[in-house]
Amino acid sequence: MRGAFLALAVLLLAACVSAAAPVAESGKRIALTFDDIPRHPGAFFSEDERTERMITHLRETGVEQAAFFLNPGKIAERPGAEARIARYVAAGHVIANHTSTHPQLSDTDVAAYLANIDDAETWLKGREGYRAWFRFPFLDEGRSDKAKRDAIRAGLAERGLQNGYVTVDASDWFYEQAVTNAVRTGQEIDMDALRDLYVESHVQSAEFNDQLARKTLGRSPAHVMLLHETDLAALYLGDLIRALKAKGWTIISADEAFADPIAKLQPDVPSAQGTLIEALAWERGLPAPRWYARNNTALAQKEFDTRVLGKE
Repeated sequence: MRGAFLALAVLLLAACVSAAAPVAESGKRIALTFDDIPRHPGAFFSEDERTERMITHLRETGVEQAAFFLNPGKIAERPGAEARIARYVAAGHVIANHTSTHPQLSDTDVAAYLANIDDAETWLKGREGYRAWFRFPFLDEGRSDKAKRDAIRAGLAERGLQNGYVTVDASDWFYEQAVTNAVRTGQEIDMDALRDLYVESHVQSAEFNDQLARKTLGRSPAHVMLLHETDLAALYLGDLIRALKAKGWTIISADEAFADPIAKLQPDVPSAQGTLIEALAWERGLPAPRWYARNNTALAQKEFDTRVLGKE
């Protein structure tokens, strides 16, 4: 009998400990998104080769759905662009609005900007893979012009478009431009160092923004990584995905990411030209730094020059 009471006491103690134990930290989830499709040629591949390599990287690493944010007004400038977009969709990925011609809101009046969005919607709506998401070019939501920002927010709501925000950014466009410049000027490039810098920067940005999100929101949201349709993605996207997984990240669909409750938040800060996490942290009074360090392009250039080009 004494043994039975002892066993019961142990079970009750275990239950109490379990109830008092903190809830395990939720896993890190991230979706991959690509801007500026169709993008201009890079330093290493034709546009067809780039598309096929990106699709292959996504397939081989088990990414079932990424999102591609389109500028349909540029399709006519890029022969074969519509077919390449169709190949992304056929591979299971989705497409969304990035304006027709990529204007910057700070330099554009409200009526013209909304018309540019509408032009893109005219091309996109009804196509397979279409999602009613809109991403601001340059992530520029009007900066200090809150009246313009609010007018666009109202315009998006009227059109049934959700903000295709970003929570993780490592300025991949900058590294693409840096390596293109190096190739054009005949400089020797350490391709292994380039891969390491590209992958490392994006993983560090994901980790930084997740920690900032946990401080700001008290949880890890479904994250959205900003990438571009670049030759560096064609080279190293698979390496990046494997590195994220090695750090405990699960790659999720854009559908899942944009269904997170964070999607309904509209921070009221004087500038929104960065990640949603940064804007929320700013609004809620978290101290700087609120932006991943290598988004400072002067610092990124120094890293590139030292590590990739071997400059002192």
